[in-house]
Amino acid sequence: MPADRRFAVLIDADNVSDKYIKIILDEVSTQGVANYKRIYGNWTSPNMASWKNVLLDYSVTPIQQYSYTSGKNATDSAMIIDAMDILYSGKVEGFCLVSSDSDFTRLASRLREGGMTVIGMGEKKTPKPFIAACNMFRYLDVLAAQPEPQPEPEAEPAPAAEEKAAPEKGKEKEKAKPAKARSARKKAAQPEPPAPQEDPELTAMRGAIKAIVAEQSDEDGWLAVSMIGNLLVKRYPDFDVRNFGFSKLTPFVLSLGIFEVRTERGKDNARQAYVRLK
Repeated sequence: MPADRRFAVLIDADNVSDKYIKIILDEVSTQGVANYKRIYGNWTSPNMASWKNVLLDYSVTPIQQYSYTSGKNATDSAMIIDAMDILYSGKVEGFCLVSSDSDFTRLASRLREGGMTVIGMGEKKTPKPFIAACNMFRYLDVLAAQPEPQPEPEAEPAPAAEEKAAPEKGKEKEKAKPAKARSARKKAAQPEPPAPQEDPELTAMRGAIKAIVAEQSDEDGWLAVSMIGNLLVKRYPDFDVRNFGFSKLTPFVLSLGIFEVRTERGKDNARQAYVRLK
């Protein structure tokens, strides 16, 4: 099972902020278990002070790498060497490379050639070649901006029957009607604001999902939402519904406005959603 896969988490401290550490490890936990947790940098530098405060809390091993030559990134070399050592040890099934640096593009490709699942993590500024070299990629700044889930508000108790029939309230409603009518006329007289332009990424994703459904659907036009998700990640490693403000794939697909949905229970009694073009 995916939860049993072992991962090596390798973090480039020169290109990643310590504020993302919990997000990094939480994301890895959805794919498997982090057997290795290492972070690379020159720990004699004052710039690393913020990282030192969180390493013990999350049991991340710091790897010291001095900057021997000005203008050369020795940290990248140390991380690459360790990654290859871990690859040949045969003790993991995947790697999580955390950096916004394109220098790890070839490393990600080589690890995939070795049969590893490679998860990349970095900020939106990460170069496209590194993203494309990974099986999947997560934008840390986007995940950090996600709002915390809020508890659903409790329903207010319904008013008592005698309160509904109170004549005073009936009079108040009658008085409110003219005011509401004036407000409606005022709104109708105002010109409507121009429609906001759609995000180009959302437009591209709508076209991609539409093409997938057209290519892979059955003779009646239906396709499982789970298959859409699998194909999207294969074609677009940085695809994540959270990039568009959603927590699950089905609501995101329906929000595109071009699909209808049906659900049915599978053999394991789990609900499976299917969509097709309207």
